Amino acid sequence: MRLRRYNDLSWFRADVLDILLVDEVLNNLPISLLMDSKNDNVDDWLLATVTDVTGVIVLIALCVKPFNLLLYEPITINQNTALELLAEELKNTGFRPPGVLATPTLARRFTDVYSGSAGGKIEMKMILMRLDKLASYEKASGFCRMLTEDDLTFAPFWEQAFCIDCRIPAFSLHENEERIKTRLDKDSHFIWEDVLPVAQAVYGRDTPNGAVINWVYTPPLYRGRGYATSVVAEVSKTLFERGKSFCCLFADADNPASRRVYHKLGYYDVSEFEQISFNG
Repeated sequence: MRLRRYNDLSWFRADVLDILLVDEVLNNLPISLLMDSKNDNVDDWLLATVTDVTGVIVLIALCVKPFNLLLYEPITINQNTALELLAEELKNTGFRPPGVLATPTLARRFTDVYSGSAGGKIEMKMILMRLDKLASYEKASGFCRMLTEDDLTFAPFWEQAFCIDCRIPAFSLHENEERIKTRLDKDSHFIWEDVLPVAQAVYGRDTPNGAVINWVYTPPLYRGRGYATSVVAEVSKTLFERGKSFCCLFADADNPASRRVYHKLGYYDVSEFEQISFNG
């Protein structure tokens, strides 16, 4: 087998995008990164493939620091040679991703190869869910609207709370505010209002045929009233109206209440994912 590192995003995209698109929902994260990143400086990125003796790609690896390493095996193989080549490359070049995000078996196999006896810690278990047709649902009291500048007084706090709820690293409030500002006038950040703002959801990323919803949050005081269901339904409906064939999102596997919200709307489970941080 042979590992190849890329220093040109367009070359990497040309080699892997069609492979990733074979399973567009499963690979929504790397696909959206490759679609959104046109002329980025990739000096501190990891872009790599491993090919077998016939030149067929058997492993795709992508990492944009400070985020986790993304892995995909187009072909299921019952040995770790490709993972061992990647782990050796990371160690030899001093490229140290904080962890890995992949389907559970792949994430654990790579952690074993890369970290050895030091192991890793499962930070989060997620369920990737897909929607092809919005089901009928009971609309909550209130209405949906887009983000405005006035919402910057609370939205950064909501997104910090979201990270705490999901047990993922949180941005600072200033970083949250700057990120959220970029969504103004983009019709991507949806707020459900019932006298006061009570829930949100964000149209976060694109794939060629679909879209990814994220940052779904309802403050604890307003939970259990159908607000999250309604705002996610409104985002999903809007995305279908804009021509998307499907919507997808990641749900916390340890939060059955959030998954019930999505199931009610017609979302169904596609795959499990695990986020594992490396020890040592």
